[in-house]
Amino acid sequence: MVRLPLTPAEVERGERLGALLRRARGCRSMLDVALAAQISPETLRKIESGRVATPAFPTIAAIADTLGLSLDAVWAEISQAERTDAGRSVEERTVADQPVASVARQPSLVS
Repeated sequence: MVRLPLTPAEVERGERLGALLRRARGCRSMLDVALAAQISPETLRKIESGRVATPAFPTIAAIADTLGLSLDAVWAEISQAERTDAGRSVEERTVADQPVASVARQPSLVS
């Protein structure tokens, strides 16, 4: 099976998810949280670092439960930037998210 590459939005969402889980974990060790959620510490590390941007739902549900987070709160946090972008057109998002290069004006061929 060939897996399609992640979109930039999916990568960003994965990074936001990882940051949220790290904040919620606080001073608890990664090992303690992973064992309580019945997942491997390596899986939790990859999710927190953003290397697994689209983890399975049961995995996120187990981690959220262990950390005392509701799934609604998790979704609200990780999809916040997407809602902000929703009001902009694709062109606006593309232009706004790219560095602006100065472009010299070309003389018009039409007089």
